[in-house]
Amino acid sequence: MSGIWQAHLADRLAERETAGLMRRRRVLESPQGPEVVIGDRTLLQFCSNDYLGLCAAPELAEAMQTAVEDWGTGSGASHLINGHLRPHEELEQSFAAFSGRDQALLFSTGYMANLGVIEALCDRSTEIFEDRLNHASLIDGARLSGARLRRYRHNDLEHLGLLLAASPAPRKLVVTDGVFSMDGDMAPLPELAALCAAHDALLMVDDAHGVGVMGPRGGGTLDWFGLSQDEVPILVATLGKALGVSGALVGGPDWLMRALMQYARTYIYTTAHPPALAVAARAALEYVRQGHASRMQLQMMVAHFRQGCLEMGLPLMESQTPIQPIRVGEARVAIEAARRLEESGLLVPAIRPPTVPEGEARLRVTLSAAHSMAQVDRLLHALRTRVLPLL
Repeated sequence: MSGIWQAHLADRLAERETAGLMRRRRVLESPQGPEVVIGDRTLLQFCSNDYLGLCAAPELAEAMQTAVEDWGTGSGASHLINGHLRPHEELEQSFAAFSGRDQALLFSTGYMANLGVIEALCDRSTEIFEDRLNHASLIDGARLSGARLRRYRHNDLEHLGLLLAASPAPRKLVVTDGVFSMDGDMAPLPELAALCAAHDALLMVDDAHGVGVMGPRGGGTLDWFGLSQDEVPILVATLGKALGVSGALVGGPDWLMRALMQYARTYIYTTAHPPALAVAARAALEYVRQGHASRMQLQMMVAHFRQGCLEMGLPLMESQTPIQPIRVGEARVAIEAARRLEESGLLVPAIRPPTVPEGEARLRVTLSAAHSMAQVDRLLHALRTRVLPLL
């Protein structure tokens, strides 16, 4: 039997290798930062989601080290058995206040948060409406729930409105990313909220790439658009991107949080987050509260990078966020562009199918407040001299 499986998987892997779509890992020999060591080379990277440069921030490291001494390395149990420690409670309370939510729940990962929320709320009598470019965890959550899944065209309000109007389901859930991770654009949340209100649908926003960097307070896309808990009842915030730690928080009204605590299987049946990580995440939230200068610096770099790309005619996608994809088209061209950049000492990933649709391969540039303008200019120079001739 193992031989049959081995041959089957070997054939599938060979197909992926031939198509140039094989995924491979790199081993970093240094902490996360604008410059990283891989093997014996130091590379200037533009591929991390560490948008505020907090992954190696001394203040977070100090908070975590102190917390290990105070609380140990593990929580020892699930939240509902005996693993909900004071740092977990304080992090949830801090995030609820920061995001304007009644309550919040801490999940071990963003993937688990999305699976848990959707599966807890939905069943076969529910209909779920998701943007076609939603993160895989949101799609998987809908599939696991047993609800009927309808996918609307990307940010197409008219299409979603037609689907909602035609739905006979007694309960409807609309789910969207706040910032779309491969395109960098934002969902039209005010219009989505109005549409949900008109059709008595619940709105859920996964703001993994928005919280910390978007909005005047760093509260994410809801902060950017000035939306309340009443307008967007379910907010998912990942801690492993701009906040530089790990895990995820789900915030919402009291009635929703009570239900999730009882029915979200990925919350109930897993060991609670290490308390030291919760302490570090709370320190990161405090940094965001006080980090207006970092966000302004990041937005200036985004504007500078976009202006440079537009001046040389590079096909940028529409994005006001730190995610700045350059559309290339064919996967082989994207791979060659990434290879040329790496030869020049820059790490920019080629994003190919199946992560993005066929014909929409791209270089996914991500900027961080930890980058300098000189480093962004170095990237622009390499794009002009090494990548532009390919396109």
